[in-house]
Amino acid sequence: MELTAREDIEAPQDRVFAMLSDFDTIERQAMRRGTEITRTHDGPGAGMAWRATFQFRGKRRVAAVTLSTFDPPERMVFDSVSGGLEMALTLDVVALSPSRTRINVTSVLSAKTLSARLFLQSIKLARGGIDKRFRKRVGELAGDMENRLRGMA
Repeated sequence: MELTAREDIEAPQDRVFAMLSDFDTIERQAMRRGTEITRTHDGPGAGMAWRATFQFRGKRRVAAVTLSTFDPPERMVFDSVSGGLEMALTLDVVALSPSRTRINVTSVLSAKTLSARLFLQSIKLARGGIDKRFRKRVGELAGDMENRLRGMA
């Protein structure tokens, strides 16, 4: 199953990519939301890895996340495995002009076990709402980034 979203940000491409790849800040934000994050392989760049523990649907879940592609200032790809569920999250950062940038976010989910297939099927049944929430969350991320970058200028 694939989810996609895109947002435009009033900021230069290199600054947007720098914010998206500020892993220390992202880790702190996730911890504030109740996720336990441990960096298992330090970077910088491809090969960085994390172990994330979080609550989802009333159960404690563990995910192994790896930064498999790191091509500044254009692309990052994160591969994640949690149980039998695998996800590839791609962040493409495209310069539209010297002061305007588009971020394209693509998430591809696949199941490797029966329970993961059942879970994925339930997500597919609610696809309209999931798509809307995914695009809304990416929009909020872009708005937050734009506000923070405006504050830095």
